[in-house]
This record gives sequence, C-alpha cells and structure tokens, in this order.
Amino acid sequence: MWRRSFSTTPGQLTKKKWDAVVIGGGHNGLVAAAYLARGGLSVAVLERRHVIGGAAVTEEIVPGFKFSRCSYVQGLIRPCIIRELELGRHGLKLLKRSPASFTPCLDGRYLLLGPDQTLNHSEISKFSMSDAEAYPIYEKQLERFGRFMDTLLDTAPPESLQGDSSFNDKLSNKLHKSAFWARCLRQAASLGQKDMVDFMDLLLAPASKVLNNWFESDVLKATLATDAVIGSTASVHTPGSGYVLLHHVMGETDGEHGIWSYVQGGMGSVSMAIANAAKEAGAQIFTNAEVSEVLTEDSSSVKGVLLADGTRVESSVILSNATPYRTFVELVPSNVLPEKFVSAIKNSDYSSATTKINMAVDKLPQFQCCNTNHSRPGPEHFGTIHIGAETMDEVHTACHDAENGLPSRRPVIEMTIPSTLDNTISPPGKHVINLFIQYTPYKPSDGTWEDPVYREAFAQRCFKLIDEYAPGFSSSVISYDMLTPPDLEREIGLTGGNIFHGAMGLDSLFLMRPVKGWSNYKSPLKGLYLCGSGAHPGGGVMGAPGRNAALVVLEDLK
Repeated sequence: MWRRSFSTTPGQLTKKKWDAVVIGGGHNGLVAAAYLARGGLSVAVLERRHVIGGAAVTEEIVPGFKFSRCSYVQGLIRPCIIRELELGRHGLKLLKRSPASFTPCLDGRYLLLGPDQTLNHSEISKFSMSDAEAYPIYEKQLERFGRFMDTLLDTAPPESLQGDSSFNDKLSNKLHKSAFWARCLRQAASLGQKDMVDFMDLLLAPASKVLNNWFESDVLKATLATDAVIGSTASVHTPGSGYVLLHHVMGETDGEHGIWSYVQGGMGSVSMAIANAAKEAGAQIFTNAEVSEVLTEDSSSVKGVLLADGTRVESSVILSNATPYRTFVELVPSNVLPEKFVSAIKNSDYSSATTKINMAVDKLPQFQCCNTNHSRPGPEHFGTIHIGAETMDEVHTACHDAENGLPSRRPVIEMTIPSTLDNTISPPGKHVINLFIQYTPYKPSDGTWEDPVYREAFAQRCFKLIDEYAPGFSSSVISYDMLTPPDLEREIGLTGGNIFHGAMGLDSLFLMRPVKGWSNYKSPLKGLYLCGSGAHPGGGVMGAPGRNAALVVLEDLK
C-alpha cells in the first residue's frame, strides 16, 4: 500500500533538469517538496528505501500488524503546515488520547494525567495535595513559554550573510534581522521579567532542579522527567535538560495545546498526507532511489546528484533531508567544503541511547495496580505508559549504566498502544505496542547489537520489567521488531542512531544548528540546503525545517 503511489522509473528522473531535488523522503523532505512545488518549481524527491516517511513511517513487519516503526505519537507538526497543505483533506486523521499518561507503581498505586484538569487534580492529590494545586500553574507557565518559542519555530534564524553580497542583499538581511529581534523583544516584554528569569532557568537548569522546585511527589516528578530526556543521552541531572520539558506542552492537536495524538493508520499516514499534498502540487516522488553523491560544478555550486545505480539527476538546487553528517561528510565530495565547516559538522554530537521495540501482542497488558482483568481498553491503555522509573533517581541510574557502556539494567520505557484508538492497524482482539526504551549505548561494552543472543537478552529484560507491573505480559508477545541505535542508523539513515539528526542541547539549537554561521538552511556549497531535523528548529515530527528551508530557497530564487 505504501509503495504503489510512487514512481521508480529512472527515465522520468533523467528526462529533464529539475528546478529542485530533495534528498530523502522523510516528512521534512516531503514538506519542503510540497512548498517548492506550490511555488511553481519542478521537484523530484529521492527516497533511498522502498517506502517513504523516513522516521515517520508505517510498516507491516508482522502480517496484519502495522507498526509506527520509529516515531509513534503526533503533536509537534506545525499548525501552519496542517492548514496550508490541507493535510486533513489529504488523509490525515488525528486520534486524541485521554488520559494521555499512565504511570503504574509497584506499591499498588498509579498516576493518570491528561487534558482533564479535574482528573489531574484527583490523581496527583493521591500523592500530594500541594502538587495537585501546583500542577495547573506549572502547565500554564510552560504554555506561556511555549507560545514564546512559537516565535522561533516558523521562520529561518536571523543568520548573518555568508560570502559576497550585494547592497540590496545586505539591506534586506539587516531589515530581516531587525524585525526578528524586535518581535522577540515584544514577546519577552509580554512575558515580564519574572517569567523571563524563570524561562532562562528552565533553559539552563537540569530538569531535576526545575521539577524539585515545583513538586514533592517522586512519581509525578519521574513521569514529567521522562519528557526532559526523551531521545537523548542526557540524565535528568544534566544542565539544559529542562528545555525539553517544553515539548510536554508544545504538543498540539486541533488547536488544543498539550494534546498528543495517535494517527489513524500509523505515523506513516502523516508522511502520506504530506506526500499527497506535494504530488497534487506537481512534485514527483521516487522510491528505491539512493543518492550516493552530490555533484558539483567547479567545487563551488551543485549541479545534481548521482544515484547508487549510476543514474545522474540534474539540478542546481539540492535540499538534503539527510543528517548533517551524511549530507556534508558522506555525500559531498571531500575538499569541496571549507575544512572548518566540515570539522564542525564532524564534531557535532550524534550520540544515541535509544532503542525502539515494535510488538504484536494477542491481548492487552493487565496492570496489577489497576486491579482489573478485561479485554477492552481501560483509561490506563490510551496514553503513554511509563514503566521502570518511579523516581528521578531511577532515571539517572538507568542513564549512568549507559554512560558506563551498559544497556540499562532497569530501562526507562515509554509504552504506547495505538490500537486502543485505531482499529486499522491490528487484527480484531490483538494489539500493536510500541516500546521507546532508554538507555542503550551505540556500542555496548559487554557485547554487540549484531549478536542475536545479546539482542534477545535485552528485549527479554524489557519484557520482564513490564511483567513486574503487568504480570503475564511476556506471554502475550506474538512477535517483535527491535531497532537499536546501529539499526536506526543503518535502516533509517540516522547518524549514530540519533532520532533528532543530532543532539538538542543548548549548544546545538537556533543559531548554533547545525553549526555556527549556517543556521539559515544554506551551506558553503552554493545551491545545497539542509531541510531535515539537523537544521533549526530540530527534531520531532514537526515539519518546520522542511517548510522554512523551502521558503528560503524560494526567496533565493526570486
């Protein structure tokens, strides 16, 4: 179903020179293609795999079970993209989760959280009445900070001009930067000094400090802390980890802030809807089309790409949805880019400690703390289920194991069961379960992910940990698919297995992403742009890098 919509005929690629070529059919590449085609350009998208979507992909690994193989919940895609590309008309259907979060405890208690403030107060008060009173204030503050961040997400950073520029270009750049910073100052003024100080504290502090200042309940702090370390190698005690807490409220579904959703048909449906919009605008998408090299003209500008099968595709504008490392170190010929630029790209942090396990099961997990035994989904099954971390110290211990080269002895697991709301992805009575697991080093010191016995032992470690909270869970597993950091690198093209195309630390955001001096999607090689998660504003199924990069290209071509 995912293959038939796209052309793989080499003749269609080589019959003309394209206005723009996009390397990689991940969601950002498809967003860029849609905006470029709507701008009147002839666009070819070249996807290495047999299926589009990159990390936002649906694959039927086990017959009858459709897995969101990498990304698994939706909340970050920019509202302007949903609106401008009319993704609803192109097949995107979001399924809101309520409750949104469930944390079982081994002592028989549990914590449910979601959009229902009455439920939140009731649930948190089981652990701490003062926390129940503080929680809505905490969420409102994060929402205010999230609105401030909105200013930064949907536009290219105010980067200085690179290379020789005309007087008009210099004037235009100066006006753009002045308008950008003026807008930021107005936003900062609207926050007020106290909130700005709190915002800076959130950006710079460890998540543990932020959460300790707000709350006293271990289980609430641990539940929220997982948002701060998701997809990273950081501990809750790492300075700057507080910033990622904003993602908790930056999620949005149909205009409702803080609401994350499943996508009917899996996360590949996001990519399919964007692809449909791109095709309607005139873009052409080619699968099984692996780019092996960016072709250059006199080492100063691009003239096309060379595919792995020897096919040459001509274009003077290339947008890469690959990681910065893959783009600038592996695809661009050596000695073309400035040595300082290449060194900065190589020295960026692509480390990962994330493993994804996609499971087909024959029944829902029955959590002991809920004291229920039913085949139909209950409130505990709809949202993200936090396993193995009832305190922030447990999250830190799991991280510490990985820092010492060992997969966590008690991994931090986020479990989701999208088939509770989506009956299109599994057979009746059976379910799809996603496990997002931390922390698993790229190169373990006690074995290798290439060893099937080692892999199986870690998977069983995760299943047995779930058994502690939901007895008998292991026996429900029909089959599973596991993607460790090296698998994510090999299968999906994520350098180091990093799901964000590079770390999201404060030294790797905004004007520093992917490296200093090149945050505006351009590169030292004329005509080569970066449009993936390695560019501003970073990772997650957001679409902003693709949209922003496309708008920069269209402006440059005027």
